Amino acid sequence: MKIFTSILVLLALALIVFNITQLDFKNPFQGDSGVALIGIAAAFCAVLILLIFRISKRIEEKMHDNR
Repeated sequence: MKIFTSILVLLALALIVFNITQLDFKNPFQGDSGVALIGIAAAFCAVLILLIFRISKRIEEKMHDNR
């Protein structure tokens, strides 16, 4: 599961980098830049969710080991 979440985090980070290249910093809310901003926000949320999931699994393993 750790490898799977790592791959997903890397994919989300790659999407963030790709969407940053699509931004027009002079008009960030026009055309493709708006879509890129939404993509950056969505990928950032995905990274946060995956990191929270990984931490919760680590806590679950520690609680399971203590029994």
